[in-house]
Amino acid sequence: MEAIVHPRQRRKEARPAELMAAALELFVEKGFAGTRLDDVAARAGVSKGTLYLYFDSKEALFKAVIQEGIVPILEQGAGLIDGFKGSAAELLRALIGEWWQRIGNTPLAGVPKLMISEAGNFPELAVYYHDTVIVRGRDLIRRTLQRGIAAGEFRVVDVETAIDVIFAPVLMLVIWRYSLGACCGVSHDPRLYLQTHLDLAVNGLSAAKERI
Repeated sequence: MEAIVHPRQRRKEARPAELMAAALELFVEKGFAGTRLDDVAARAGVSKGTLYLYFDSKEALFKAVIQEGIVPILEQGAGLIDGFKGSAAELLRALIGEWWQRIGNTPLAGVPKLMISEAGNFPELAVYYHDTVIVRGRDLIRRTLQRGIAAGEFRVVDVETAIDVIFAPVLMLVIWRYSLGACCGVSHDPRLYLQTHLDLAVNGLSAAKERI
Protein backbone atom coordinates (compact mmCIF):
# COMPACT_ATOMS: atom_id res chain seq x y z
CA MET A 1 0.00 0.00 0.00
CA GLU A 2 1.41 3.41 -0.95
CA ALA A 3 2.05 5.92 1.79
CA ILE A 4 -0.25 8.93 1.81
CA VAL A 5 1.61 12.17 1.15
CA HIS A 6 -0.23 15.10 2.63
CA PRO A 7 -0.32 18.44 0.76
CA ARG A 8 1.66 20.12 3.55
CA GLN A 9 4.45 17.56 3.18
CA ARG A 10 4.62 18.11 -0.55
CA ARG A 11 4.70 21.85 0.02
CA LYS A 12 7.61 21.56 2.46
CA GLU A 13 9.63 19.46 0.06
CA ALA A 14 8.99 21.96 -2.73
CA ARG A 15 10.09 25.00 -0.74
CA PRO A 16 13.84 24.99 -1.49
CA ALA A 17 13.16 24.90 -5.25
CA GLU A 18 10.52 27.63 -4.93
CA LEU A 19 12.87 29.78 -2.88
CA MET A 20 15.66 29.38 -5.41
CA ALA A 21 13.31 30.24 -8.28
CA ALA A 22 12.12 33.35 -6.43
CA ALA A 23 15.69 34.35 -5.61
CA LEU A 24 16.78 33.96 -9.23
CA GLU A 25 13.93 36.19 -10.42
CA LEU A 26 14.81 38.88 -7.91
CA PHE A 27 18.57 38.68 -8.44
CA VAL A 28 17.99 39.27 -12.16
CA GLU A 29 15.40 42.01 -11.61
CA LYS A 30 17.06 43.94 -8.78
CA GLY A 31 20.66 42.74 -8.67
CA PHE A 32 22.29 40.92 -5.80
CA ALA A 33 22.71 44.02 -3.64
CA GLY A 34 19.13 45.14 -4.23
CA THR A 35 17.56 41.80 -3.30
CA ARG A 36 16.50 41.28 0.31
CA LEU A 37 15.71 37.95 1.90
CA ASP A 38 12.34 39.40 2.91
CA ASP A 39 11.60 39.95 -0.77
CA VAL A 40 12.61 36.39 -1.66
CA ALA A 41 10.38 34.94 1.04
CA ALA A 42 7.46 37.10 -0.07
CA ARG A 43 7.95 36.18 -3.73
CA ALA A 44 8.00 32.49 -2.79
CA GLY A 45 4.96 32.87 -0.53
CA VAL A 46 6.66 31.80 2.69
CA SER A 47 7.80 33.53 5.87
CA LYS A 48 11.35 34.75 6.33
CA GLY A 49 11.69 32.23 9.14
CA THR A 50 10.85 29.44 6.72
CA LEU A 51 13.49 30.70 4.31
CA TYR A 52 16.11 30.50 7.08
CA LEU A 53 15.26 26.83 7.59
CA TYR A 54 16.91 26.19 4.23
CA PHE A 55 19.32 29.07 3.61
CA ASP A 56 21.19 31.02 6.27
CA SER A 57 22.20 33.93 4.03
CA LYS A 58 21.66 35.57 0.66
CA GLU A 59 25.07 34.28 -0.41
CA ALA A 60 24.04 30.70 0.41
CA LEU A 61 20.87 31.18 -1.61
CA PHE A 62 22.83 32.45 -4.62
CA LYS A 63 25.24 29.53 -4.44
CA ALA A 64 22.30 27.12 -4.28
CA VAL A 65 20.85 28.67 -7.44
CA ILE A 66 24.16 28.01 -9.21
CA GLN A 67 24.66 24.52 -7.79
CA GLU A 68 21.14 23.33 -8.51
CA GLY A 69 20.49 25.26 -11.71
CA ILE A 70 23.74 25.47 -13.68
CA VAL A 71 26.23 22.90 -12.38
CA PRO A 72 24.13 19.85 -13.40
CA ILE A 73 23.94 21.22 -16.95
CA LEU A 74 27.72 21.58 -17.10
CA GLU A 75 28.11 18.04 -15.80
CA GLN A 76 25.77 16.80 -18.50
CA GLY A 77 27.85 18.70 -21.05
CA ALA A 78 30.93 16.79 -19.91
CA GLY A 79 28.98 13.56 -20.33
CA LEU A 80 27.94 14.62 -23.82
CA ILE A 81 31.58 15.07 -24.81
CA ASP A 82 32.58 11.70 -23.36
CA GLY A 83 29.97 9.82 -25.36
CA PHE A 84 29.84 11.89 -28.55
CA LYS A 85 30.57 9.98 -31.76
CA GLY A 86 30.31 12.76 -34.33
CA SER A 87 32.74 15.40 -35.54
CA ALA A 88 34.16 18.16 -33.37
CA ALA A 89 32.13 20.69 -35.35
CA GLU A 90 28.94 18.78 -34.59
CA LEU A 91 29.96 18.55 -30.95
CA LEU A 92 30.55 22.30 -30.75
CA ARG A 93 27.11 22.95 -32.22
CA ALA A 94 25.56 20.46 -29.80
CA LEU A 95 27.21 22.04 -26.76
CA ILE A 96 26.18 25.59 -27.68
CA GLY A 97 22.70 24.38 -28.58
CA GLU A 98 22.31 22.61 -25.24
CA TRP A 99 23.61 25.67 -23.40
CA TRP A 100 21.01 27.81 -25.10
CA GLN A 101 18.12 25.44 -24.45
CA ARG A 102 19.03 24.74 -20.82
CA ILE A 103 20.40 28.15 -19.75
CA GLY A 104 20.21 30.85 -22.41
CA ASN A 105 16.51 30.35 -23.07
CA THR A 106 15.59 30.16 -19.37
CA PRO A 107 15.63 32.55 -16.39
CA LEU A 108 19.18 31.34 -15.70
CA ALA A 109 20.25 33.47 -18.67
CA GLY A 110 20.13 36.51 -16.38
CA VAL A 111 22.98 35.21 -14.23
CA PRO A 112 25.88 36.23 -16.54
CA LYS A 113 24.72 39.86 -16.64
CA LEU A 114 24.16 39.75 -12.88
CA MET A 115 27.73 38.60 -12.30
CA ILE A 116 29.23 41.15 -14.68
CA SER A 117 27.40 43.99 -12.95
CA GLU A 118 27.96 42.78 -9.37
CA ALA A 119 31.44 41.24 -9.52
CA GLY A 120 33.21 44.35 -8.28
CA ASN A 121 30.88 44.72 -5.30
CA PHE A 122 30.87 41.03 -4.35
CA PRO A 123 34.28 39.62 -5.31
CA GLU A 124 33.84 36.45 -3.26
CA LEU A 125 30.69 35.56 -5.18
CA ALA A 126 32.47 36.42 -8.44
CA VAL A 127 35.31 34.03 -7.57
CA TYR A 128 32.77 31.35 -6.66
CA TYR A 129 30.95 31.80 -9.97
CA HIS A 130 34.21 31.79 -11.90
CA ASP A 131 35.48 28.61 -10.28
CA THR A 132 32.14 26.80 -10.35
CA VAL A 133 30.75 27.83 -13.73
CA ILE A 134 33.23 29.60 -15.98
CA VAL A 135 36.14 27.21 -15.40
CA ARG A 136 33.92 24.20 -16.14
CA GLY A 137 32.29 25.81 -19.15
CA ARG A 138 35.66 26.75 -20.63
CA ASP A 139 36.83 23.19 -20.17
CA LEU A 140 33.94 21.91 -22.30
CA ILE A 141 34.91 24.17 -25.19
CA ARG A 142 38.62 23.44 -24.65
CA ARG A 143 38.09 19.70 -24.90
CA THR A 144 36.03 20.15 -28.06
CA LEU A 145 38.66 22.32 -29.75
CA GLN A 146 41.50 20.01 -28.73
CA ARG A 147 39.55 17.06 -30.07
CA GLY A 148 39.08 18.78 -33.43
CA ILE A 149 42.72 19.84 -33.65
CA ALA A 150 43.99 16.36 -32.74
CA ALA A 151 41.77 14.82 -35.43
CA GLY A 152 43.00 17.28 -38.07
CA GLU A 153 39.47 18.65 -38.42
CA PHE A 154 40.31 22.05 -36.90
CA ARG A 155 43.39 24.05 -37.70
CA VAL A 156 45.86 24.77 -34.93
CA VAL A 157 44.78 27.84 -32.96
CA ASP A 158 45.50 29.33 -29.56
CA VAL A 159 42.84 27.34 -27.72
CA GLU A 160 42.46 29.62 -24.70
CA THR A 161 41.89 32.65 -26.91
CA ALA A 162 39.57 30.71 -29.20
CA ILE A 163 37.40 29.74 -26.22
CA ASP A 164 36.79 33.43 -25.46
CA VAL A 165 36.16 34.31 -29.10
CA ILE A 166 33.67 31.47 -29.56
CA PHE A 167 31.68 32.13 -26.42
CA ALA A 168 31.73 35.94 -26.41
CA PRO A 169 28.91 36.32 -29.00
CA VAL A 170 26.79 33.78 -27.10
CA LEU A 171 27.32 35.71 -23.89
CA MET A 172 26.44 38.93 -25.68
CA LEU A 173 23.14 37.43 -26.81
CA VAL A 174 21.93 36.95 -23.24
CA ILE A 175 23.43 40.20 -21.94
CA TRP A 176 21.57 42.10 -24.65
CA ARG A 177 18.36 40.32 -23.70
CA TYR A 178 18.60 41.55 -20.09
CA SER A 179 19.90 45.04 -20.88
CA LEU A 180 19.20 47.08 -24.03
CA GLY A 181 16.93 44.42 -25.45
CA ALA A 182 14.65 44.68 -22.43
CA CYS A 183 14.06 48.40 -22.78
CA CYS A 184 14.67 49.34 -26.41
CA GLY A 185 12.46 46.81 -28.12
CA VAL A 186 15.35 45.49 -30.19
CA SER A 187 15.88 41.76 -30.08
CA HIS A 188 17.62 39.00 -32.03
CA ASP A 189 16.20 35.76 -33.35
CA PRO A 190 18.23 33.37 -31.13
CA ARG A 191 18.04 30.50 -33.61
CA LEU A 192 19.31 32.59 -36.53
CA TYR A 193 21.89 34.37 -34.36
CA LEU A 194 23.42 31.15 -33.03
CA GLN A 195 23.28 29.42 -36.40
CA THR A 196 25.12 32.34 -38.03
CA HIS A 197 27.68 32.53 -35.24
CA LEU A 198 28.41 28.80 -35.33
CA ASP A 199 28.65 28.76 -39.13
CA LEU A 200 31.28 31.49 -38.92
CA ALA A 201 33.11 29.81 -36.04
CA VAL A 202 33.18 26.33 -37.55
CA ASN A 203 34.28 27.60 -40.96
CA GLY A 204 36.97 29.70 -39.31
CA LEU A 205 38.25 26.70 -37.40
CA SER A 206 38.17 24.30 -40.34
CA ALA A 207 41.59 22.89 -41.23
CA ALA A 208 40.40 22.64 -44.83
CA LYS A 209 40.53 26.43 -45.07
CA GLU A 210 44.29 26.33 -44.70
CA ARG A 211 44.58 24.37 -47.91
CA ILE A 212 42.60 26.81 -50.03
